[in-house]
Amino acid sequence: MARYVGPVCKLCRREEKKLFLKGAKCFSPKCPVEKRQAPPGQHGRTRRTKLSEYGVQLREKQKLRRIYGLLERQFRNYYEKALRIKGITGENLLRLLERRLDNVVYRLGFAPSRNAARQLVRHRHFMVNNRTVDIPSFSLRPGDVVKVRDKSRKMELIHASLRKMKEGRLLPWLELDKANLAGTVLEIPGRADIPTEANENLVVELYSK
Repeated sequence: MARYVGPVCKLCRREEKKLFLKGAKCFSPKCPVEKRQAPPGQHGRTRRTKLSEYGVQLREKQKLRRIYGLLERQFRNYYEKALRIKGITGENLLRLLERRLDNVVYRLGFAPSRNAARQLVRHRHFMVNNRTVDIPSFSLRPGDVVKVRDKSRKMELIHASLRKMKEGRLLPWLELDKANLAGTVLEIPGRADIPTEANENLVVELYSK
């Protein structure tokens, strides 16, 4: 399956905003967004044109897509699915993205970034309802329990990530059991419970054209 394998810090610089794609590095002085506050490329510092309405919508879509680590076709499929669900399309889109297994693994603190979470899932380190799942896009429902496999319980990456999990960072629609290295999806999140800094309405406007 195709995926982006280039330098992810360039994606943050292109959006001129931290997308938190590199885990702990994003919170350190080594973060390229802190050191070079300009888009990548030789004209990044000098070419500052005012964006059109379409440009603003496009940048918002690219930002949201990159936050969750999806390719264009994958992201478009989520939009089409959100469109078919009753309710506000933009909020439906965010709910679908948040309930991906790799995102929930990241939100629970088992991985320092979504990329790391995706790799852990791919390598079969997690179970959902006591069944091993290696599909990062697996959609979780209320009541589902995500647990580290017994053979993976000693992985330093997982424990190091949990140690760095800040108090109060856990979202209200998730429950974490550190002792058993497990987490439970309590409910479908509302927009107020999703800390993603993006304007999903601009994405809907873009795709609606």
